[in-house]
Amino acid sequence: MNPKSIFAAEILEQPLAMQRLITLGDTGIKNVASAIRSRSPRYVMLVARGSSDNAARYGQYVFGAYNKLPVALATPSLFTIYHQPPNLQDALVISVSQSGQSPDLLAVMESAREQGAMTVSITNSPGSPLAQLSDFCINLRAGEERSVAASKSYTNSLLALALLSTHLAQDEKRKKEILRIPEILAGVLPGMDKILSLAAEDRQTQAAVVIGRGFNYSTAFEIALKLKELTYLLAEPYSSADFKHGPVATVQNGFLVIAVIPEGKVYNELTSFMEQLKLNAPRLIIISPLKQALDLASFPISIPAGIPEWLSPLVAVVPGQMYALGLALARGINPDHPRGLGKVTLTN
Repeated sequence: MNPKSIFAAEILEQPLAMQRLITLGDTGIKNVASAIRSRSPRYVMLVARGSSDNAARYGQYVFGAYNKLPVALATPSLFTIYHQPPNLQDALVISVSQSGQSPDLLAVMESAREQGAMTVSITNSPGSPLAQLSDFCINLRAGEERSVAASKSYTNSLLALALLSTHLAQDEKRKKEILRIPEILAGVLPGMDKILSLAAEDRQTQAAVVIGRGFNYSTAFEIALKLKELTYLLAEPYSSADFKHGPVATVQNGFLVIAVIPEGKVYNELTSFMEQLKLNAPRLIIISPLKQALDLASFPISIPAGIPEWLSPLVAVVPGQMYALGLALARGINPDHPRGLGKVTLTN
């Protein structure tokens, strides 16, 4: 297969986009981290919508685990509908947005500034209203993203958050781990044709669950979002822990389950859970570097071994993007122009 779509081309651009952010943006991110340390915020509030909100979920884990900061996701309607914003004094408020235009995100950042909080925007549009409202702007440098569905702006958002965390902690070991990611991701791209063919086999599927845990909780949300917006499939994301509390009853013969199982602390729990699910004969797609997990799958998707768990979301999400692309094409849907959606979504 050689899909002629903007989304396909932008999937393939992700290693270069990541390298560009590292090469051109790292010094600026280091300066932002230095300014944050001088303010010693008590907690972080992340502000985002859509794919950027899934990147923010990754930020919850990164800043919590490595910077020991409590992290909350903003509730924009408290600012825009109820006009009862929470107290943001002593907070670090970080907004993640591809376009930097959505009014609800702007309202949160404006209130944060009025309350004296430190504000940082992470955006692919450094001239946007969001960037202008912020004390500091981190330019994603993903290049123009023309497809409605985010790909390279999403993975560069993860990368920006990872870089900010390492510089905030002044952690050179983790910084060196980041430098390997563009090359590792480039090694995943040749598998696109195989994944597109796999997706075509599922063209009649009506519902699915996507399971991840820990750092890849965000990956489950992002893959599920790609499936919903590109293929119109009813796909729901879960952590394995939440899925056991009731939704597991949905799994039966042929039901589509997509699981992300990285190396690291969640590996044993997720693999054991997939062994249990397999007894109900689902259509099981597993994204993992490890043979024991891949052997459980109806269709295994192998990613490179040796990726630190905290960075695995930057790689593991890409096969999910490819699968969503393949399913859209198999269903006769234009992946660049899904119904009812535009590139910039303005919400209040």
